[in-house]
Amino acid sequence: MRSVRLVKIKKSFKDGTVIPDVSLNMPAGKFFALLGPSGCGKTTLLRLIAGLEKADSGTIFLGDLDITDWPIHKRPINIVFQNYALFPHLNVFDNVAYSLKLEKLPKSIIKQKVLKILEAFHLENHIYKRVTELSGGQQQRVALARAIVNEPDVLLLDEPLAALDFKLREKMLIELIELQDKLKTTFLYVTHDQFEALTVADQMAIMNHHGEIEQVGTPKEIYEFPISSFVARFVGTTNIINGTLWNIDQEPEIEVSGLGRFKVDLPHKQKKEWMKEGCDAIMSIRPEKIYISKKEVPNFSNSLKGHVQSIVYHGRSTQYNILLKNQTRIQVFEQNEEHFPQEVIDYDHEVNLYWQKENAVILEK
Repeated sequence: MRSVRLVKIKKSFKDGTVIPDVSLNMPAGKFFALLGPSGCGKTTLLRLIAGLEKADSGTIFLGDLDITDWPIHKRPINIVFQNYALFPHLNVFDNVAYSLKLEKLPKSIIKQKVLKILEAFHLENHIYKRVTELSGGQQQRVALARAIVNEPDVLLLDEPLAALDFKLREKMLIELIELQDKLKTTFLYVTHDQFEALTVADQMAIMNHHGEIEQVGTPKEIYEFPISSFVARFVGTTNIINGTLWNIDQEPEIEVSGLGRFKVDLPHKQKKEWMKEGCDAIMSIRPEKIYISKKEVPNFSNSLKGHVQSIVYHGRSTQYNILLKNQTRIQVFEQNEEHFPQEVIDYDHEVNLYWQKENAVILEK
């Protein structure tokens, strides 16, 4: 296993710059996710690492090795594509054995390696089937087995589960986590699906629409402490409320037009240079951080009143869309813990919304 490090990578095509200037470190032996909107350059970055594209400038390191100009076949890196790219005329065994045969390994070694990896992927009962006879999930396993069988230092995964249905995708995500944990191979997983990235990643990077890295960190760090409104909006669901910062060095508050002032928490490490007395700011509050009730509830830093505009039942949770008196709409997620809740909240009900100051993140407008 080796780390992958990108230093000032730039890439342009005829229709413009895709990767403007990216530096990024992906630690050895970790499951690293690259998350961003469609068309932001994620796949281009993956192809640059694999050697399928050549960077205009910058350096790509594999561990301490500069592999920027190495040809594809010299890089101990494999890639799994969204469409699997299997050979339809070959059976499962021959698809997985393909790279080993190119290395001209002895037949006995090839057979041993292929059978071992197929058993690990629960494909031992499909060895001699054509891949066209397999389900989508089974084809995905074959593609992964083929990519892993020659033990690469790095495995690149380009939206590998996009063609699968939701239930199968959930199952495959767990299998990928278990596989990476077992192999300790460096995985780089590219996706535009926040659920996938948050599920699999030890660490993740968020790319914006311009191909720039907005934030790098653990899934929890990025979800709980986004550093920009783009990250807050893109990773998960959040409520964005515009306001003005006051009392920054004493008891910080954000003043929201038509709603009043609300306490916020600004620990020293979260204070930024742009935070000045009376400056414009954004308050981001995750819907699940807000407590909703028709009752008066003490011991919360902040409270608001609003009216229920719509309700969406998600099974595990219920989403309430609330209209505030200044015509701002915010979302609240309530965990469905009881079969018969004591308090029923319905359309047009007036409700109280509560949250602690520590659960609001202040961002630059």
